[in-house]
Amino acid sequence: MKLMTNKVTLDLSFTQVMGILNVTNDSFYDGGKYNTIANAIDHSACMIQAGAKIIDVGGESTRPGADVIDDNEEAERVIPVVTALVQRFDILISVNTSSALVIRESAAAGVNLINDIRSLSKPGALEAAVKSKLPVCLMHRQGEPLTMQKKPYYNNIIKEIKEYFLQKITSCEISGIKKNKLIIDPGFGFGKNLAHNYCLLARLADFHCFGLPILVGMSRKSMIGNLQPEDRLSGSIACAVIAAMQGAQIIRVHDVKQTIEALLVVKNTLLAKEKIFL
Repeated sequence: MKLMTNKVTLDLSFTQVMGILNVTNDSFYDGGKYNTIANAIDHSACMIQAGAKIIDVGGESTRPGADVIDDNEEAERVIPVVTALVQRFDILISVNTSSALVIRESAAAGVNLINDIRSLSKPGALEAAVKSKLPVCLMHRQGEPLTMQKKPYYNNIIKEIKEYFLQKITSCEISGIKKNKLIIDPGFGFGKNLAHNYCLLARLADFHCFGLPILVGMSRKSMIGNLQPEDRLSGSIACAVIAAMQGAQIIRVHDVKQTIEALLVVKNTLLAKEKIFL
């Protein structure tokens, strides 16, 4: 499987790593660390050197309980950073946004991918994405970050998320976004309790039915255990390994070096398994 972008074709025959770059003050793990251009560039350089194939830049914290911020404030945080990264690095740059304004300005700055937790549902976002001609990651969520973890409920979580993706994929295609430009993300921690998250992880391979790349983000999230975010590295690696074993094409992480080291073991194991059955 491959992802066609306006810059390069990304080989997704095995799991690739997307490095997280939060330029926020209040993200749950690294808020405030990289909200200057210099710090953002330095951290991106470290993630690229460690092997990240995509840098995902976000200017709005989407942690549980987070407030929605003004589009102009988000643009002020994000656009100078993505502009600097596009100019400096020969790597895919993703913008993590739901804002039509930020999509338009990021596309003009040269980003390569739109990663939207709200699946282009905010006013003008779908139209902006169509005009950008960029690939789009559609994420499932139940509710908004401010309230999404207040008693999330599903009758059948896998079935309901599949129905959600079918609706969103159809809407994108009707609007002019080709299916081969889409990625899906089941949205770990976005309107899901602990049991929901582990059901998704256990049955992640079910979502290959759409024939689209699957992106997952579990890094440092509370599903890993009753630990502080800084103590969740081991669990994050375990989640990445389980996702890769089920064929997830992109894993979004804070800890690029450690994740890639673990995924190399997965890759070699899967290649050895293929040889056994040849």
